[in-house]
Amino acid sequence: MHPEAGASDSPAPDLEQLMIRYQNGNAAAAKALVDLLSVQLYFFFSSQMGSRAEADDMTQETWLRIHRVRHTYRPGEPLLPWVYAIARRVRVDNFRRRQRIARREVTTDVLPEVRSADSPASDLPSFAELVAPLPESQREVLTMLKVNGLSIEEVACATASTVGAVKQKVHRAYDRLRALLEHTSPGMARGGAQR
Repeated sequence: MHPEAGASDSPAPDLEQLMIRYQNGNAAAAKALVDLLSVQLYFFFSSQMGSRAEADDMTQETWLRIHRVRHTYRPGEPLLPWVYAIARRVRVDNFRRRQRIARREVTTDVLPEVRSADSPASDLPSFAELVAPLPESQREVLTMLKVNGLSIEEVACATASTVGAVKQKVHRAYDRLRALLEHTSPGMARGGAQR
């Protein structure tokens, strides 16, 4: 089978090939990776942090770290788990930095973010609001699976976990979300389920 035959079957760009070209100094490949993955990374951070500014900062920090350690990517391996392992590390480091700052400084009340006039009002909570009560590990796997579109195997690799552990976290997250939704609006939860 020719290498070109596999490439024509896939309409999406081959992330791994872009990364290999990026490792070899191809600026266009680097730009293509940033363009393709930045939105996913932003949603990964914003769904867990709740702050647009922090999500932007962490997305940029992730790309800086990827640039510094791009030589550690092993050709032939899936790229997304490698990228998300770096993103998780950025998030952990950001959390620790914020904890250090919080211990040293007294903050003032934070003003709530104003909803933009052109965004439609909805009674439904955003994804970030919906998963906020979940433990961090469950929010993380749900975000990777449902927002970023990673497979269970890719999430397991990115979180240095097993497929079974990821499935268990997802199952527990769904159970907890179901219980929260039934508790907050019993009519909506029962009405939404078809028998």
